[in-house]
Amino acid sequence: MLKYLITLFVIALDQWTKWLIVKNMEIGESIEIINGFLYITSHRNKGAAWGILQNQMVFFYVVTIIVVVAIIYYMQKYAKQNAMLGVALSLMLGGAIGNFIDRLFRKEVVDFIHTYIFGYNFPIFNIADSSLTIGVILLFIYFLFFEEKKQKE
Repeated sequence: MLKYLITLFVIALDQWTKWLIVKNMEIGESIEIINGFLYITSHRNKGAAWGILQNQMVFFYVVTIIVVVAIIYYMQKYAKQNAMLGVALSLMLGGAIGNFIDRLFRKEVVDFIHTYIFGYNFPIFNIADSSLTIGVILLFIYFLFFEEKKQKE
């Protein structure tokens, strides 16, 4: 049950922050948070990460549905025994659904977190993207350190 509450929290936070951006900022408008490092910049993306696969909505719909079904299957089958796996999959599910909602209703994804990391102008992203990334990192950690240990036992 906690896994799905995490997922719902991610979706709600993602959609709420995107709504704030859409209602309060013009596309391209930017607010400095930490000079030279962090900005809130209103941006739209009709593709995937780094703007690849622009305007391929049907592709994104199909892939997202497959991914969501697979994540729910793994959550039900395997995540009951391991909290870290459950959190990783919950974060991934929330992120996937958050961006899916944008693609379905807006026909584009609202991005707004704009960073410069060591001078590199990192692509603008959102809460759903962050959740997906953290979930994937936790999944890698789980498989590298915990699943291997479990198999040895």
